[in-house]
Amino acid sequence: MTNNKALTNKIDFAVIISVNRANPNGDPLNGNRPRQTYDGYGEISDVCLKRKIRNRLQDMGESIFVQSDDNRVDEHRSLNARFKDALEKWEKEVKDKKRESTDTRSNAPKEWFDVRAFGQVFAFKEKKAGKKDKKTKEIENDADESTGENSDAVSIGIRGPVTIQSAFSVDPITPESLQIIKSVNLETEQNPDKKASDTMGMKHRVDKGIYVTYGAINTQLAKKPIFSDSDAEKLKKALQTLFVNDASSARPEGSMEVVKVIWWKHNSPCGQYASVKVHRSLKVSKDGNIDFDNLDGLSPEVIDGF
Repeated sequence: MTNNKALTNKIDFAVIISVNRANPNGDPLNGNRPRQTYDGYGEISDVCLKRKIRNRLQDMGESIFVQSDDNRVDEHRSLNARFKDALEKWEKEVKDKKRESTDTRSNAPKEWFDVRAFGQVFAFKEKKAGKKDKKTKEIENDADESTGENSDAVSIGIRGPVTIQSAFSVDPITPESLQIIKSVNLETEQNPDKKASDTMGMKHRVDKGIYVTYGAINTQLAKKPIFSDSDAEKLKKALQTLFVNDASSARPEGSMEVVKVIWWKHNSPCGQYASVKVHRSLKVSKDGNIDFDNLDGLSPEVIDGF
């Protein structure tokens, strides 16, 4: 559950990431090669970064709605099942007078950190029209007011205050590809010396690369889901440890590193400068070293990665 006081000051942030012989984010539409822009710069999508942030927050003990199957900590195999389980809990707590209503917009951000931070769209199936008795109509009208499940609308959108951009490399990258032997079941009964074609596969990686992503936390949008100052500190911690417990064949331990997290905390809810000016003040060189343009009255906090 979150605190009652929303974020007080606007925050901008940046994360500098080092890649050393790894595939930071494969593109499934391009044979899982490292994502690349048309002009050759490497890319890690915002969706990929949010997945890693969710995983880290989950490791830190936070409740997460969009759980990956690898990191799933409950029995629910779908978002719909997870939401229905929470809704049943909210209904019981309303009956026990421990909760005011079952309203999704109010309860979902309190229930799950990632909904509170990034927002979420909760989609509902439209109910089929039919003859209903008076009691059924009364129940559905109550549900309309509290959850929206039976209304004509098919979804409830919740906006979150945290936005994060895709990470792009400072320099164009040159992906390398190598052929590998896969561990698969073979059918070699007729000729054991013959290898099936599906035993061979391809692996892709970036030899070296420095990537930078930028983000911000908006105080206006933090009011509705009540994203607090302590939530912002948890997010900062998650960014520092982005690649902890993220090792895989494509990203072996030691190949991905958060070099620096840059954290600008403004002195007011609206901020002293627009996010674009704050982000632009950071200069990142090809080797990951950083420098800043002076922003009068706004100093960055520079934090080493884990």
